[in-house]
Amino acid sequence: MNGSTTVPEGLDTALGRVAAALAAIGSGDPAPYAALWAPGHDVTLYGAWGPVERGNDAVTGTFTWVGSRFSDGALVPRNDLVHADGDLAVTVGTEEGTVRVDGGEPALMRLRVTHVLRRVEGRWYLVHRHADFPPADPRRRS
Repeated sequence: MNGSTTVPEGLDTALGRVAAALAAIGSGDPAPYAALWAPGHDVTLYGAWGPVERGNDAVTGTFTWVGSRFSDGALVPRNDLVHADGDLAVTVGTEEGTVRVDGGEPALMRLRVTHVLRRVEGRWYLVHRHADFPPADPRRRS
């Protein structure tokens, strides 16, 4: 982890589960990623393909749809920043990998991603995800 603060107990393990779950969703299996979300209504998703959801059922249901679109690939997270304070943690970085979307040809996918995690009774859960496809940097000319 680049740019990390002192990592609280269990957070490294939770981030490892996130990485493994992203590999699974890139191959079409959303269950491991959906299982990382806190129960209840106080979780949110601002998805790269447009969905904005609130509540565990809506968020995890959206990942079932996302997983149905992927095959033959994996997404690998790179956390540029991991910051934790008490029972909250934030990661900022990218997810990248080669995947098939909707049965198409394998293609590189790169997302900018922010996750918020909350520790509940000693276990870290995802409570927010904001992802988007990075736009071209207007300062760089081809």
